[in-house]
Amino acid sequence: VQLQASGGGLVQAGDSLTLSCAASGRTFSSLDMGWFRQAPGRAREFVARITWLGATTYNSDSVKGRFTISRDNAKNTVNLQMNSLKPEDTAVYYCVARTGTTWVYWGQGTQVTVSS
Repeated sequence: VQLQASGGGLVQAGDSLTLSCAASGRTFSSLDMGWFRQAPGRAREFVARITWLGATTYNSDSVKGRFTISRDNAKNTVNLQMNSLKPEDTAVYYCVARTGTTWVYWGQGTQVTVSS
């Protein structure tokens, strides 16, 4: 599975941004998809996931209520809509995919920088 993330950039606190990830190489509708992020000097952190059935889970402490993950099986894409961005959301965001319980497929990452 190849994952290509896009949509990162520099925004101000309170702004919105949408990340997209295009998947190829396997039947997209059979994949669970997700997003992780890693801020400088910090461990990689789970952000959100959407199962192949469409069920969603979020990192409640950090993003629930502000971020929305969605998928378009016709376009083989998964999106992460990020609202009310905070400086602490600054990180490299990674698109991920799995067919089992382990996130074995990782994209190259896209930088999101939120200025205060």
